[in-house]
Amino acid sequence: MADPILVEVTRAGAVESEHRGCVVVMDSDGRAVFSLGETGRRIFPRSAVKGLQALCLIETGAADCYGLTQAELALACSSHSGEPRHAETAASMLAKAGRDVTCLECGTHWPSNDQAARALAAAGSEPTALHNNCSGKHSGFICVACGTGVDPAGYIRPDHAVQRRIKSVFEEMMSIELPDAARGVDGCSIPTYATPLEALALAFARFGSGAKLSRDRAAAARRLREAAAAEPFMVAGSRRFDTIVMGALGTKAFTKTGAEGVYCAALPEQGLGIALKCDDGAGRAAEAVMASLICSFVPMTDAQRAIVKPYTDKPIVNWNGIETGRLRVAEALMHVAKREK
Repeated sequence: MADPILVEVTRAGAVESEHRGCVVVMDSDGRAVFSLGETGRRIFPRSAVKGLQALCLIETGAADCYGLTQAELALACSSHSGEPRHAETAASMLAKAGRDVTCLECGTHWPSNDQAARALAAAGSEPTALHNNCSGKHSGFICVACGTGVDPAGYIRPDHAVQRRIKSVFEEMMSIELPDAARGVDGCSIPTYATPLEALALAFARFGSGAKLSRDRAAAARRLREAAAAEPFMVAGSRRFDTIVMGALGTKAFTKTGAEGVYCAALPEQGLGIALKCDDGAGRAAEAVMASLICSFVPMTDAQRAIVKPYTDKPIVNWNGIETGRLRVAEALMHVAKREK
């Protein structure tokens, strides 16, 4: 059975494009309070699970050993835009562990933020691994290795102590086993495990509420959520969904994008976790779905709603600024939208 249409793109009042996908909202007991599509099938969560990966940074004591700031903890959870503060903060994390950019194994690409990329080019500079959108996460991995007395070289390999530790965290948070056969390679070269969407949502329900977690892990999750709420720019960047939404909602929601149309969120006050996947990998559609679910499950002030709600139905404009159509959530999400608070 095909997944339902979650988002539509219109032109002249007609539907021009459609984005199908699946979504599930779970509580910490593993009960689905809302679902659409084939939520039991395995998907690669990609960068949406960076918050879970960062738990090791606190649980091992590395964050305290190196005196990591809230900005640095937020960057460890990020898929950042490569803006100057992002690169500088990653470099700071490495320096605290006695390392530098040469230790990063995430690869190099130009900043995804156009202004930052143009500024680098105008200065006659080339990007480094610090500009990689995953450099914060990788700097965190290096801190974990150094803080636990492990050589960080090869930390991207599945058999490295850091990655073995992270896999254990995943399995515990999701209450599943992740076989080697489910393992792929992520864009930044670390292991990524095909995971049922339901298990992802369960993990984020626990990440947000602390339910079913040890006292230390619940405290670690809370510390990461508070860091992201205090420094939302570090989690994404200028004009990015995660930065804007967490900047508006604070600790009411922890949201994290992943590649290929994946999105996850923790709603701490409701004790709920969200996981979704757009089948065609469209990030624009994933943002619209996530905004719709947040509007449905999170009580917000009028000012907060005015920031989040427009993502569910927004204009598409051409290069002359003329509105040519709309991007909107589809009928499949309308009945959950009636829950809006």
